[in-house]
Amino acid sequence: MLAIAGLAFLAGCGNQGNKAANVSTTPKWKGAPYRLAFETKAAKPNPAGITIPVIKYTANPDMLEMRAALVVRFDVSGGKKDGPVMNQMIMAPTNIPGEEGALAADYMDATNKELAKYLGSYCLKGKVNISVAFARSSLNPQAGDAELEAKRLSDWLPIELVFKNPHPTC
Repeated sequence: MLAIAGLAFLAGCGNQGNKAANVSTTPKWKGAPYRLAFETKAAKPNPAGITIPVIKYTANPDMLEMRAALVVRFDVSGGKKDGPVMNQMIMAPTNIPGEEGALAADYMDATNKELAKYLGSYCLKGKVNISVAFARSSLNPQAGDAELEAKRLSDWLPIELVFKNPHPTC
């Protein structure tokens, strides 16, 4: 009896070789390592003249970074400026701990002030289209498109904001 039970156990129930493994091959996370979203509640107006809503992030737990730089691209097509035109700014890296969080208020304030300087230098007023993305902290502050794309950690997140230019000369 013991021998028959042992053979039945080794043989298994039915032919298991014809069944495919039930392991999912689709990854848990698709796309860029970080996903960005703007805070939905109204942001307190910044005296600089433009207010980017707080940026929240969610990270792929398998691809966490400790620090990232915020890249801001903006449309200056309606501006007035002679010479070369800049359409992006790269902020200094900041800490992004954990799988979820938001950029610090002082970091967002610094971003708003820097963006207002850029937009003011082009004498822009009214609606401005911007896009933001995370990039690796090793990104050169004067990075070109190729380096930026190679080190980008998130997709671009667009938004239309109103810029109240405080410069009286425009």
